[in-house]
Amino acid sequence: MRCHLGLGQRKPRISTLLAILALATGGCSTVPDVDEQIAEATSTSAASPLILSADGTLSTAQTERTLGTLATDATADDLLERHLAIEQAVAGTPLTSGNATELLRDGDGTFAAVFEAIAQARHHINLEYYTLEDVEFSGRKLSELLLEKRRAGVAVNIIYDSYGSSDTPAEFFDKLESAGVNLLAFHPVNPLEAVAGGYSPNDRNHRKIMIVDGKVAIVGGVNLATYYQSKTPGDGSGSSAEAGEKEQAPKKDDPEDWRDLSVRIEGPAVGQLQGLFLGHWRSEGGPPLDQTGFYPKAKTAGDQIIRIIGSSPQQDFSRYYLTLISAIRSAEQRIWLTTAYFVPTFEEKHALIAAAERGVDVRLMLPAVSDASQAVAVAHSHYGDLLEAGVKIFEIEHVILHSKTVTIDGVWSAIGSSNFDHRSVLFNDEVEAIVLGRKTASELETVFEQDQASAKEIASDDWAKRPITDRMTDFFQRSLQYLL
Repeated sequence: MRCHLGLGQRKPRISTLLAILALATGGCSTVPDVDEQIAEATSTSAASPLILSADGTLSTAQTERTLGTLATDATADDLLERHLAIEQAVAGTPLTSGNATELLRDGDGTFAAVFEAIAQARHHINLEYYTLEDVEFSGRKLSELLLEKRRAGVAVNIIYDSYGSSDTPAEFFDKLESAGVNLLAFHPVNPLEAVAGGYSPNDRNHRKIMIVDGKVAIVGGVNLATYYQSKTPGDGSGSSAEAGEKEQAPKKDDPEDWRDLSVRIEGPAVGQLQGLFLGHWRSEGGPPLDQTGFYPKAKTAGDQIIRIIGSSPQQDFSRYYLTLISAIRSAEQRIWLTTAYFVPTFEEKHALIAAAERGVDVRLMLPAVSDASQAVAVAHSHYGDLLEAGVKIFEIEHVILHSKTVTIDGVWSAIGSSNFDHRSVLFNDEVEAIVLGRKTASELETVFEQDQASAKEIASDDWAKRPITDRMTDFFQRSLQYLL
C-alpha cells in the first residue's frame, strides 16, 4: 500500500528530468482548445447557476437575490450570472452558499489552523498533500498529534504524492502505519508498485487538502513541508497567539522564507472536498474506508459562496483552466493574480492581454527568485508582450513566492494549488476553492497590496532595454515551458 522512494535532491515541484522521462515513455500532451471545450461543456448547460445551501437547492428567486448582492449594477449582475452558468457547466460542481472562510498566511498561519483542527478531531482526519513531512508547530510534531488522535480512536487517512514526498524519511511513514493510519502513495514512481491502469510518472497529485470530521477543511498552496518552518514575513514570531498580529520586516538576505496562502473553510463546500479525497482514494486502489460521519448534515457557517473544483489529466480538459479563462474574459474592473510559476499557455496570456487592452486593471505578482529558476526565465520571455498591453508586473524579491491566488472585480477569488503554467493544466491533479464574496476578495487584495509595497515594478521602457544576451537566454528557456 505504501511507496517511499528516494530520488535524490527533491524540489517542491517535479524535476525537468522526470518530465523528460515521462514524455519519452508516455508521449506529449497538448493544451486543449478553450473555445471548443467551453462551447461543448455549455451546450446543454442550465440558463442560471445552481446554488446549494445547507437546506437544499436555492430557488431561482433566491439565487437571483444571492448573486445580486455581489454585483454593483444590473449589467454586472447579468454578466456575473452568465459567467457563473458557464463556470458551472465546465466545473461540473454547483456553487454552495452558507460557508465561512478564513485566509491563512504563510506556513505558520496554515500550520496553526491545521494543528488546531486535528487536535479537535473526533471522528476522522483526511489529509491529501503533494509534500507530506513531519512538520512541527509550537513545539509539537505532526506525527505526535496524529498518533495521539489514533489512540483516541480517530481514523486517519492520508494520500501523499510519491514524488513530492520522496525525501520524507521512511521512519515517519512507518510510525504512522504501525499505529493504524491508512497511507496511500499517489502514482508510485516505481513502476513495479503502480496500481492497475498504467504507469504515469509525469502525472502528479499537486493537491493540498485537509478535512476533519467532514466539517472543517483547509485548501491552498501550503504543503505540510519543513521548508515552511522558517519565520516568514507576516507571520509574527511563530507562535499561534502572535500569528497575524505583528508584521515582521522582510528579510531580504534570506531567500529561504516562503510566502504562501491557504483558506480554512466551514460549511457545505467541505463536502465537495471530501468527495475529491474519496475519488482519489478509490482510483489509487486504497482499502475500503468506513465513511460513516464523512458527510454530516451541512450547517450554515457564514455568507461566502464557494465552488470546489478538482482538475485531473484523467478528465477531458482541466476544469479549473477553463473556469479561469472564463473568469478573466468576464472581468470588468480588475484582475490581480499571484503565482509561483508564471508559464502561461497561449490562451491564458491572450486573455490577460485582452483584459488589459479593454481597460481592466491587470496586475501580476511574480517571483524574482524561485526554487525553479527556469520558470522565472520563461516568465521573463513573456513580459514584453504583457507590458506593452498595459499589464502591470511586480516581482517580489525577499521571499520565495509560492502562492496561487486570483481575485477579480472584488467579488471572485480563487485559492488553491494550481500554478499559472502548463504543468497544472496538463499533468497535475489540482484543487481550487472559487469563492464569491467581498470578504475573501478584500483580504486577498490586502495581501496583494502589502506585497506590492515591497515588490519591484517592472517598467516597460527599462525592460525593453535589457541586454540582448538576457533576452536570448529567456527565449531559449521558453522551449521548456511545456514541461514546467
